[in-house]
Amino acid sequence: METSEISISKKQDIGSNFQPRIVAFLCNWCAYSGADLAGVSRLKTSPNLRIIRTMCSGRVDPSFIIKAFQLGADGVLIAGCHFGDCHYIEGNFKTMRRVEMLKLLLPEFGINPERLRLEWISASEAEKFARISFEFTDQIKSLGPLKLKLDN
Repeated sequence: METSEISISKKQDIGSNFQPRIVAFLCNWCAYSGADLAGVSRLKTSPNLRIIRTMCSGRVDPSFIIKAFQLGADGVLIAGCHFGDCHYIEGNFKTMRRVEMLKLLLPEFGINPERLRLEWISASEAEKFARISFEFTDQIKSLGPLKLKLDN
C-alpha cells in the first residue's frame, strides 16, 4: 500500500470540535453495496468515514491497518460479508482471525484496540451501515484523537 492510497488530511480539530478520521475497508460484494444502498436510499451516514473498496475483507492485510493509523487515521473499520455469504468462500473467517490477532497486538503500537472495528454487513443492510458509521464515529470521538509517536 502506497502513501497516496490513503488520503487523510492532517488537519486536526481539538476539544469538542474533534472530528475523527476513520478509514473503512469495505468488501465489494456486501459491505460496499450496503454503503452504496445507504447513499441511494438517501440515508444519513457519518462523513468521517473514508471508504476503501476491497474485493474481499480477507484481502485487508494487517499492515494496511497499521499503515492507516500511521498516516493519521483515528479509527479503522473493516466490513465484510456475513458468514456463509462470502464470494471467496472463507475470506470473512480469515478476516475475523486477523482482526482478533491484531487487537492483541495494537497496544504494542500504543493504539487502543477499540479503534479497530469489524462488522458483517450484507448488500441489503443499508440501515445497519448507516447506524454503524455513526456508532463508530461516536466511539472514536469519545476516545479522542490518536496520538502516535512514530520513530523516524
